[in-house]
Amino acid sequence: MTRDVDIVCMVVDATQPVGKGDKWVSEQLSMPSVVVVLNKIDRASPQQIMKQLQTLSAMGAAEYFPISAKTNAGVDVLVNYLASRMPEGEMLYPPTTTSETPEELWIAELVREQLLAMFDDELPYSIATRVTEWEWPRVRCEIVVERESQKGMVIGKNGSILKEVGTKVRSQMPEGAFLELFVVVDKDWQQRPDRVERLGY
Repeated sequence: MTRDVDIVCMVVDATQPVGKGDKWVSEQLSMPSVVVVLNKIDRASPQQIMKQLQTLSAMGAAEYFPISAKTNAGVDVLVNYLASRMPEGEMLYPPTTTSETPEELWIAELVREQLLAMFDDELPYSIATRVTEWEWPRVRCEIVVERESQKGMVIGKNGSILKEVGTKVRSQMPEGAFLELFVVVDKDWQQRPDRVERLGY
């Protein structure tokens, strides 16, 4: 077992006899620290399950859990056991940090997400977004496209697309936020490494 793995689970099919493949896998592992998961018990008879567990017990694993991933039978017991075995990890961020993503990047991605959902496959790789001004509660976000024709599509008739995107994004921002959306054309920005890097892609 490698040092960066906390627990190894060996999954076995309850409907099939323990075969050479299962035995080979068990020989590659340190079985006293392995958890054996007997899956598909919803498709096996009680006699099959008992026989499988008896055969598997010879492997000398730490624990054995009969479950059904399909019906969730026994899954909660397995999950609780695995959770109890998990070592507490080191704190990677201060206790007050709620996200590793800067708020500016988060809002820019919210805007892009809404645009991609609305345009589907029409403009997916031609749209970039970035927050250019942040004076809370006022936030300005630029939507960058490659063509003038794309600019019109993103704005929509009488600004309908931008209004809808702005409404959906603001609903996910803290109350009182004021979001301004602007569309700019940066011709062939995807073909220019300096522009791609500047836009954060």
